[in-house]
Amino acid sequence: MKISVLGAGAWGTALAIQAARAGHDVSLWGRDAAAMAQMRASRRNQAYLPDSELPAALSLTADRGAAIAHAAHGLTIVATPMSGLRETLAALPADHRVLWLCKGFEAGTGRLGHEIARELRPGQPAAARVGVLSGPSFAQEVAAGRPTALVAASEDAALAQAAVDAFHGERLRVYTSSDPVGVEVGGAVKNVMAIAVGVCDGLSTSSPDAPGLNARAALITRGLAEMLRLGLALGAKAETFMGLSGLGDLVLTATGDLSRNRRVGLALAEGLALPQILSKLGHVAEGVYSAPTVLMRAREAGVEMPITAAMVALLEGRVTAAQGVELLMGRQARAE
Repeated sequence: MKISVLGAGAWGTALAIQAARAGHDVSLWGRDAAAMAQMRASRRNQAYLPDSELPAALSLTADRGAAIAHAAHGLTIVATPMSGLRETLAALPADHRVLWLCKGFEAGTGRLGHEIARELRPGQPAAARVGVLSGPSFAQEVAAGRPTALVAASEDAALAQAAVDAFHGERLRVYTSSDPVGVEVGGAVKNVMAIAVGVCDGLSTSSPDAPGLNARAALITRGLAEMLRLGLALGAKAETFMGLSGLGDLVLTATGDLSRNRRVGLALAEGLALPQILSKLGHVAEGVYSAPTVLMRAREAGVEMPITAAMVALLEGRVTAAQGVELLMGRQARAE
């Protein structure tokens, strides 16, 4: 299969490596010509995956038009941050088969990926040739060949199967789903919850009476409930949230030390300012940008999301980390 991966960050590079190892004809595009030239020379993505060698068969380019043309009859993977999804989809011909990797709601509009695609392709069925590839996955582990499971979600069953054909192997399992709405909601909300769990864990190391493992379990469980409520309000299937892109991705992102969103929460618990945290992080933590939009969509849908609301208040500097936890623990008792 001819596959083009648009975006040479950690996750795009990791999947390009996986597909090239499987014997596909893969082109990886990055917007920085100098960086792509350096990658061609060293056969490594020094900025994102310095420990993983790029297969000799993996083509590297800074020519997006050439990368798009390469996958005209194959599969295009959009590996940009959420902020770049609209512009990238708009540049792709309407007949291309496309899966995106980004997780979140679009800033300003509050749209999920499938909603952006529907807007950009008004003359086509909503399911036509688009979908999302998601699940509990750190790019470093995929690039290193460690066992991972993902889910390809699309109302177009043939597209979901194309993702299986492209990436499924001995060390990477790809399941299919017909619920892109649920998969996208899970991918967006779990980032916000990971910040909350990071805050809880960070505070727990600071004093004996701070939140502990009990609080972490409560946050993850109630975070899943928030995710489910919003998903159902937006038309998702309940069972999706018990799968890889729901519970699976939430647990990984909330507890894994490689999680950027969790690291943001840990730093907030230390009292560091958000601009300082993001500068030090050096990579995109989607939960920071998604949190206000998640809350906006929840309020529009009449869905209560107290953990999300507390994280928005914290990220905006209206409460401290400790006060955010107090807000949650001080809520009135109710039926689960």
